[in-house]
Amino acid sequence: MTEPAHGAHLAQLNVATLLHPFDDPRIAPFVEMLDPVNAAADAAPGFVWRLVEEGEGDATGLRPAGEDVIVNLSVWETQEALWDFAYRSGHLEVMRRRREWFERHVKAHLVLWWVPAGHLPTVGEALERLSDLQAHGPSARAFTFASSYTAAEAAGHLPAAVPSAHP
Repeated sequence: MTEPAHGAHLAQLNVATLLHPFDDPRIAPFVEMLDPVNAAADAAPGFVWRLVEEGEGDATGLRPAGEDVIVNLSVWETQEALWDFAYRSGHLEVMRRRREWFERHVKAHLVLWWVPAGHLPTVGEALERLSDLQAHGPSARAFTFASSYTAAEAAGHLPAAVPSAHP
């Protein structure tokens, strides 16, 4: 993992298919972890932004990928910052328990891509990057932690840095 080129941030989308409806008691332990994990993300070194539903503290009410699929979309200063949060913080407990709440995905469910600093990706943009990864495998346009690209390698695939409405 390397530092991004000046002016680039790392966007990430992950999707998870619920085993039960969101208000089912079997999902309650996950729901109880949302606020503390989101607060930790917001305070994490290198955190830039995360998608939240208007008037809510998270994006779990948004269902752009299907009624039983929740999305997590965020932007980080570096790949290292995202990695540290995902795998070296309280977020790891959620990862360890994910099979209690979510189906096992057979296709890619996490995608990373570089964006110009200041660009906030839309859900549509993020889902398109995930679709690209699923259809064509990792590339400088859409990749994973295991098959990452630097911001310099992805420079030709950066979207225009235009403020965007969300979701």
